[in-house]
Amino acid sequence: MSIVNGPTSDADDAFLDELASLKSRVRAHTDPGRHPSHGKNDGQEESQDDGGSRVHRGKPPLTRVQSSRDIDIVERTRSVDEMNRALPDMESAYHTILGSIGEEPSRQGLLKTPSRAAKALMFFTKGYQEDLQGILNDAVFDEDTDEMVIVRDIEMFSMCEHHLVPFIGKVSVGYLPNKKVLGLSKIARIVEMYSRRLQVQERLTKQIALALSEAIQPAGVAVVCEATHMCMVMRGVQKLNSKTVTSCMLGVFREDPKTREEFLTLARG
Repeated sequence: MSIVNGPTSDADDAFLDELASLKSRVRAHTDPGRHPSHGKNDGQEESQDDGGSRVHRGKPPLTRVQSSRDIDIVERTRSVDEMNRALPDMESAYHTILGSIGEEPSRQGLLKTPSRAAKALMFFTKGYQEDLQGILNDAVFDEDTDEMVIVRDIEMFSMCEHHLVPFIGKVSVGYLPNKKVLGLSKIARIVEMYSRRLQVQERLTKQIALALSEAIQPAGVAVVCEATHMCMVMRGVQKLNSKTVTSCMLGVFREDPKTREEFLTLARG
């Protein structure tokens, strides 16, 4: 295979290093006794100085969950107090928006709209006030089972980060336990936490899968998400019946076609 205008040799080396690191982390999920073999300390990133030598940098200010070249999952959380302190600025912004579209913000029907809209957006994005450890709340249990667990058709409401309009659908999540199981309601709460943020469906699907993988280190995780996007219904191409389906398969579900097919069959009902 030939590559036209491809990356430089230095970029090739960086890509191969990152690919090897990603494969090692995936193997660690399917075999808890195995540790990633990339040789870096936790919280450190490797880069190259001007002379081409590899140097280590300290941990970045944001906690990075497992990522690959095509998706970067960054935990961004805010306290309830921080969100509440932001309300006046949000109300002012909505007041400006109302005037900008030609409305009269002082008329009776709109007097409290900036406040209502700001509080509604806070609720739509309440996932920023949550983190995985808080969601789990120690609901991880030792259990000698390796049979597939599926929670199907979890309702999902999220906000498109490109247009700030909703996309709505359902998520089915499955995993193969590796001596540990997770409280069933926690799976739905993980979906809720990540969906209540500004999102794209592709990233949302992978965040759910990686969070479950981090929580209990199962032999495999499978997530399928189906949604209707208002940015395709209310505007743009205006296709009322279109649906978007995304999936993320980790561990055994990615490697074994029969296991993957069993999950997809059960998830479809």
